[in-house]
Amino acid sequence: MSEEKKQPSGIKETAVAEAVAKSVYGGNNNNNRNDNRGGGRGGRAEKRGDKRFGGGKDEMEQRILDIARVTRVMKGGKRMSFRACVALGDKKGTIGTGLGKGADVTMAVNKAVNQAKKHMITVNMINNTIPHEVRKTIGAASIMFKPAQKGRGVIAGGVVRVILELAGVKNVTSKILGTNNKINNARCTIEALNSLRKVKEKVKTVKPELKKEDKPEIK
Repeated sequence: MSEEKKQPSGIKETAVAEAVAKSVYGGNNNNNRNDNRGGGRGGRAEKRGDKRFGGGKDEMEQRILDIARVTRVMKGGKRMSFRACVALGDKKGTIGTGLGKGADVTMAVNKAVNQAKKHMITVNMINNTIPHEVRKTIGAASIMFKPAQKGRGVIAGGVVRVILELAGVKNVTSKILGTNNKINNARCTIEALNSLRKVKEKVKTVKPELKKEDKPEIK
């Protein structure tokens, strides 16, 4: 008589579990879990468009307005650091500027971006231009803005042009009347755009003509 080798009960249970998993999931259980989760690392973020991973639709564009190396006189000597001025906007009417300092350029830019996110403003526009003329003066900085017709473009220079483009203003005429300091001009530009008022478009209403009543003839 041939002796039959009996398999341990644990092996049979494992085989049964694998067979059930194949029938339910159609393959390896672990692989299907990863597929359902979005293909491993970052799958969920890509599907839902997480802004932290650059998948958001309303992304802000940032531009560096000024970078300078500054020093502070301390008791033991001079301490060197970097200062960065950054503008942040979505080209749809939202704009903000920030100023940051750090031991290196990257740290200074990150601080400036965080400050700009906390001080965002909304620019009132009509047909891609400003609704009315405005002039703003802050300290030695003085800037004037005038609305322009379609196709005129952005008539500006320096940091003023960068801020207007990030704000989404496509037709405007500007003039720097004061200092050439980039940081002061950036602050003055933001204050000028923030002071714009909403202008309601006048709707022409056609009044119906009043019918003249026929007067009875006097005989």
